[in-house]
Amino acid sequence: MKKINAFTKCCVWVAIENHLNFSYLLSAFFFISLFSINGFSQEAQRNITVKHTSDHIRLDGILDEPVWQTADKGDGFWQFFPSDSAKSVNQTEFRLLCDDHAIYVGIRAGIKSENIVVASLRHDFSGTSNDNVSLMFDTFNDGTTAFLFGMTPYGVKRDGFISEGGANRNGFNITWDQKWQVESTMHKDHYILEAAIPFSSLKFREGDNSWRLKVYRWDMQTNEQSTWAHVPQNQLLSNLAFAGQMIFEKPLEKSHTPVAIIPYINALTSKDFGIGKADRQLTFGGDAKVAVGNSMNLDITVNPDFSNVEVDDIFTNLTRFEVFLPEKRQFFIDNNDLFGNYGDMYNAAKPFFSRRIGLARNKYGNLIENRIIGGVRLSGKLNDDWRLGFLNMQTSEDFENEIASNNNMMLSVQKKMFTRSNIGFFAINRQAFKNYDFLDSSEVYNRVIGAEYNLASVDNSWTGKFYLHKSFQPDDKKGNLSSQATVTFNNRKITWLADLMYVDEDFRADLGFVPRAGILKNGNGFIYKFYPSGGSVSQHGPGAMALYYWRPNMDFKKTDHIYSFYYNVNFTDQSTLRLDYQNQYIYLTHGFDPTRSGGIPLPGNQDYSFNLYNLIYQSNPAKILSFTATSSGGQFFTGHNFTVGGEVTIRRQPWVSFSLNTRYDAIRLPGPHSSADYWLLTPKVDITFSKSLFWSTMVQYSNQRKNLGINSRLQWRFAPLSDLYLVYNDNYFIEKFGPRFRSINLKLTYWLNL
Repeated sequence: MKKINAFTKCCVWVAIENHLNFSYLLSAFFFISLFSINGFSQEAQRNITVKHTSDHIRLDGILDEPVWQTADKGDGFWQFFPSDSAKSVNQTEFRLLCDDHAIYVGIRAGIKSENIVVASLRHDFSGTSNDNVSLMFDTFNDGTTAFLFGMTPYGVKRDGFISEGGANRNGFNITWDQKWQVESTMHKDHYILEAAIPFSSLKFREGDNSWRLKVYRWDMQTNEQSTWAHVPQNQLLSNLAFAGQMIFEKPLEKSHTPVAIIPYINALTSKDFGIGKADRQLTFGGDAKVAVGNSMNLDITVNPDFSNVEVDDIFTNLTRFEVFLPEKRQFFIDNNDLFGNYGDMYNAAKPFFSRRIGLARNKYGNLIENRIIGGVRLSGKLNDDWRLGFLNMQTSEDFENEIASNNNMMLSVQKKMFTRSNIGFFAINRQAFKNYDFLDSSEVYNRVIGAEYNLASVDNSWTGKFYLHKSFQPDDKKGNLSSQATVTFNNRKITWLADLMYVDEDFRADLGFVPRAGILKNGNGFIYKFYPSGGSVSQHGPGAMALYYWRPNMDFKKTDHIYSFYYNVNFTDQSTLRLDYQNQYIYLTHGFDPTRSGGIPLPGNQDYSFNLYNLIYQSNPAKILSFTATSSGGQFFTGHNFTVGGEVTIRRQPWVSFSLNTRYDAIRLPGPHSSADYWLLTPKVDITFSKSLFWSTMVQYSNQRKNLGINSRLQWRFAPLSDLYLVYNDNYFIEKFGPRFRSINLKLTYWLNL
């Protein structure tokens, strides 16, 4: 059977056998889009005028300049949580001014006492565990992307880039950093924030006279979340479908964004005790940022170094598949949605995954670091409707580990459709730089092209995605397709999801994340929500989900299903509870040892069915002592598994935070298969001496990985976006306790505007 026909047969088979009409799903997809033609659908839009001034504004958190008294005022904040139908208890007022260089923000936030919550003095704080006020500027009025600036009562800052309309947490990235200033003062019944945000920190169109604006607040004294523009509680507070308008008194001039040069120097000493090799290095490199017009940015990197990036969270993996981890490297963050958002929104098949660049498998199949020589990235807005992203990175060759030098390229274009939807096209190429004796002919290159339509209705009640991707590689065959259609309906009472995805057996994305190929996946979900009028519960309700996997090359044999029935409870004190019962079915096509301990695998070509429960409780994260507790248990293949874990955090705010993350898995399988007791322990201490000096130390213990790791990082931000890092890493074997790998490096980065 030809591959292209296999894909067509998949669609027909699912429609007949699973009662899911694929053509109807696609027709409904575009029919729903028609409702997105008109403007943003919400209550009467709120407006605020941004007065232009030539007066000098001194940032001191006092707001005593006369021009502040003449500025337009935004007030009358609505509750978003615990209810969305009342005005907030502690009201918030804000005013906006601008001159030719910056936007000035003045905020007065009412409080009941000076006993506020600021967990840390570290930049890019968590919004859920701090008193704070945030602003989101939708500078292109498209309801898709925005720039976030948040402030705590102590003047601690966070900034971020919002994509995907702010409608899901994947589009909320606080790794994006810019230069701006904020000062604060505390009073008996309110605190004041005063900020200056340079126009050079933003992207916008010359001549603009209005932007869309969101202003929202987390108030830990009343456990309130409030917002200037009303947002229904079934949506995220950050959703850009619900925003007001800021109207500039004077049209904006062209932004004079300076060229930024960010050099670094890094001194490293390390030793690999496994092979007895020590190393000392002194490396140089850096980045450059060049504005291309008012709405595009060119990023250039030469010999980048990511030694200061926070280490990944460790995990226990009891599945057959690779685990998706988020990107944390600054160079890949800006406008990352243009590159990383293609493919399945649940990370089951993504054609581009930036973490693939800089890592490669050596001749033994182990994943190791692969040096990046340099690269460029151009991204941003071409005009009102079109966005462009271009990325080109070159990695180095490593003959000792039999790793080829590769050129890694991606081109992405995106066109706005209707009000908030868009259609995107991309091309990805991974090409070996030259011929290598150790390189198999099938590994010389890999290319993926694709088209996607992303649906977002005016009020975000309908969202979805439809895509078709195709890969190309040496000795190519017909097919090599990946495709998905998914639609979600979300209103105040009901959330409904239908999803259908196909990944051809020969679909390959070397720069992507595709843990399973040769599958047809169907998912359906339903949630019903209740909103009590009083008491300790803000929202609760049941949900159900059914997920199926079939193998087209095995005559559409079902290889997996998950039936999940759960109940969610959100309390008014911001704590949450979830109870979940699952039935799982797995048909193993190959032998598999769930403990990953090298024991005798469970036999393949056999099916397994088991039931289990999950219990998750999270307390109020703003409390001095907070915790998350998890428990699951039940059948596991031919035996049983019991898991208990959680995280406890205690703070001496805002200076010290200590957390302990734990997980224990007790896997019991009948002989001759292996049983196991796995422990995961991650204590972490975070000390913030000031708003510019931080020290964090994390220990990670995993007996599944047979490793004890220590990461300690001292950071001094001696100038805006300029840092001195001292980073110590130490890893130990835990079976016969002894050192595995140790390193210490001193890194200096400096942000210079030309």
